[in-house]
Amino acid sequence: MPDSGDVSRVDSSPRTDSDSQVRVYGVSPGKGEQPLELVSGFLEATTSDEERFDTAKQYLSGKAASRWDPFASVTVLAEAPKMRVVGHQESDGITVELSGTQLATVDEHHAYEPQERPYRQSIHLGRDRSEWRIDQLPPGLVIGEADFQRIYRSVNTYFFAKLGPDAGASRFEDSVLVADPVYLRRRIAPVTATVKSLLDGPTSWLSPVVSSAFPRGTSLKDSGDLTLDDSGGLRIRLGARAGRVDTARCQRMAAQVLFTVQDQASARLSGVRLDRANGSELCTLTRETAMRYAPEAVDGRASHVYFVDGRHRMVWLSEHDSKPLPVPGPFGADGAQLGSVAVDRDERRAAAVSRDGRSLYVAELSEGAERGRVRLHSGAGGGPEDGLSAPSWDALGGLWVADRDPQGPRLLRLQDGEGTPQEVRIPELGKGRIEGLRVSADGTRIALLVKRDGHTRLLLGRVERGGSADEPLLSVLGLRRIAPKLVEVDAASWAGGSRLVVAGRESKGVQQLQYVETDGSPANVQQPPSPNRAESLASAEDPDKPLIAESTDGIVRLPRDGDWKTVAEQGTAPVYPG
Repeated sequence: MPDSGDVSRVDSSPRTDSDSQVRVYGVSPGKGEQPLELVSGFLEATTSDEERFDTAKQYLSGKAASRWDPFASVTVLAEAPKMRVVGHQESDGITVELSGTQLATVDEHHAYEPQERPYRQSIHLGRDRSEWRIDQLPPGLVIGEADFQRIYRSVNTYFFAKLGPDAGASRFEDSVLVADPVYLRRRIAPVTATVKSLLDGPTSWLSPVVSSAFPRGTSLKDSGDLTLDDSGGLRIRLGARAGRVDTARCQRMAAQVLFTVQDQASARLSGVRLDRANGSELCTLTRETAMRYAPEAVDGRASHVYFVDGRHRMVWLSEHDSKPLPVPGPFGADGAQLGSVAVDRDERRAAAVSRDGRSLYVAELSEGAERGRVRLHSGAGGGPEDGLSAPSWDALGGLWVADRDPQGPRLLRLQDGEGTPQEVRIPELGKGRIEGLRVSADGTRIALLVKRDGHTRLLLGRVERGGSADEPLLSVLGLRRIAPKLVEVDAASWAGGSRLVVAGRESKGVQQLQYVETDGSPANVQQPPSPNRAESLASAEDPDKPLIAESTDGIVRLPRDGDWKTVAEQGTAPVYPG
């Protein structure tokens, strides 16, 4: 870098990170191309960065080009599909078979779903003015995993949680935003595509537990691409359906836009202005005002990590401490005899399960506080592994725990950590048994370690709330497998609004740590190194906080851009608040 000369202006105009990417374009079909060459060229053209796949359509007959919808779905294969001619050339053309190992699909609403199975589909070609052209093909795109990761990006769209009868007891009322990941093309009008996806509403899996402030059917009025202005603001002109909302609802709409677009933009958004179809202002929301809706508001500060030390007391450790100390209150006292703990998001109260797994207590983390009565008792007659699981708090004040009694396993919630435990229905669990759980901060999703047929796997369910404040009805529905490549999952923890960190093993493999999204897709972040045999994990929603694990080396900590270090030679069940 020069250290002398005139001062020159540097352009700092906001733009998305994809603007600087090299773009890929398809190659038109050559004269006289044979069927296999033509199909190969078509598949290559579908991996281009053209907005409407104009080059790919040149490989199709006129009728096929008008019928083919490249946006209907994306089928992701382990690698580019294999091709072979099926049978002999017929009077009306020739058939080419595509095959491979399918890993996942992305539907028309951009929702990712892991689906590993054999893939086999056919493409038919016929003569069009003496040249081979594709006249029949499956809808959507078929691409290899490497191309999928290059072309598509996971983006969190945000919707408001439906808290039902719990809304009145929550200090957040109806302003809790929930992340709903979708896959969008990286380099094709990313801001516009993100806003359109938000206006389309939540994915079908999450929609029963969230809602959008936008009126159904709201669309963009302008056909041009949305961009940030020089001050980092975003102005959006909406269609007629949104023109009559009041200011309060409009601000909720703007909050959804701000936090959704922030995932796509490299520049920090300063605010969002929503306009009516005629161009008049509907409302403006600054970033400062929007912070009351911020998704991270429900996560808490996470100023400490907690675990049970070798003397079976509850201890805490800040990020910069080298030695854990007993927490204030009854759980930090000698003789506490604890097996696992959880701390609420304000770090004012803790829940603890006794060492024998039979009893659950809740107490203040303050000097002079009392342990009090047993809040929940398990009647299991075996060891601690048949008693209560480690508990987990959501930010709404709900305390969740599984009773693993073989004679009557149950999932339970204590509203605000007290009162009568409420049993939670899980009709899709079948004969599986919950070994561990972690509920999301927003209270809409719960990660479950479920043992079935000798294997423990990670399932994610959505928490649906019904009934009344006096008689709430809780259900966990829509169970789906996360980290599907792992045949055995040992531990998991939330690591963001739509991300978990998981310790587990693939078939005939060793234990590894990996980040996964709530839709089951691999997270596009660097995977962490594994400690020596992690038994449990603790991760904060804040990505700058270090990972904590219980391993064969004791309680170990992985700071950002560092190596695992032992912080306590003896200890178990580490947790961040939550």
